[in-house]
Amino acid sequence: MIAERAATLATRDGVLLEAQLGATPGATTGVVACHPHPLYGGDMHNPVVVRAIEVCAALGFATLRFNFRGVGASTGAHDGGVGEERDVEAALAHLQGLVGPTAPLALIGYSFGATVSARLAGRKGTAPALAGLALVAPPMALVGAEPFLALDRLPASVLIVAGSRDAYCPADGLERLARRLPRAAVSLIEGADHFFLGKLFPLGEAVAGWARRLQARETARGGGPG
Repeated sequence: MIAERAATLATRDGVLLEAQLGATPGATTGVVACHPHPLYGGDMHNPVVVRAIEVCAALGFATLRFNFRGVGASTGAHDGGVGEERDVEAALAHLQGLVGPTAPLALIGYSFGATVSARLAGRKGTAPALAGLALVAPPMALVGAEPFLALDRLPASVLIVAGSRDAYCPADGLERLARRLPRAAVSLIEGADHFFLGKLFPLGEAVAGWARRLQARETARGGGPG
């Protein structure tokens, strides 16, 4: 288990978001995690989200997971991914305020959360700029590859991780996306489905590897933890 405390985030359109904040003392890097589709039971307590947060916290990251608008105690209503981008912006801004204005931030999105995260990260002028982006099981069978294609121009360290038995992120689609994003690290977890049932450990290892690479990159630049 990780030490977290409850937090409330305010979006620029007046929505209040329920969140859990893990503020490791002395953390100089922060990571926000975004949960799967709200209309299919997704929330910040999803085991994939919790596993990703746990491994990052163990490496000394400040962490933040939250419920999208209309989920749990968060106000507002589901907005098909549009308003949810404002939710992610609010989460990043809140965490930036805790770790400091120059501290690097990273973003993890799972399924629907991966789509929202990718669209936000790939949009020009997004603030704050991301040091890292991890997309877990991007649902290309539902949304296509388009939301993820702009990521190749990001300076961020990008990870795409999915299971070999994921019907929503089929292996052939993942392979095609990898060819379009040659700088992204791609991890295929053998035998895992979209929900990573029985495969949370290798998922965590993939995320931890990405987080360590992010730390090493920021340390080399003089901006990350030692």
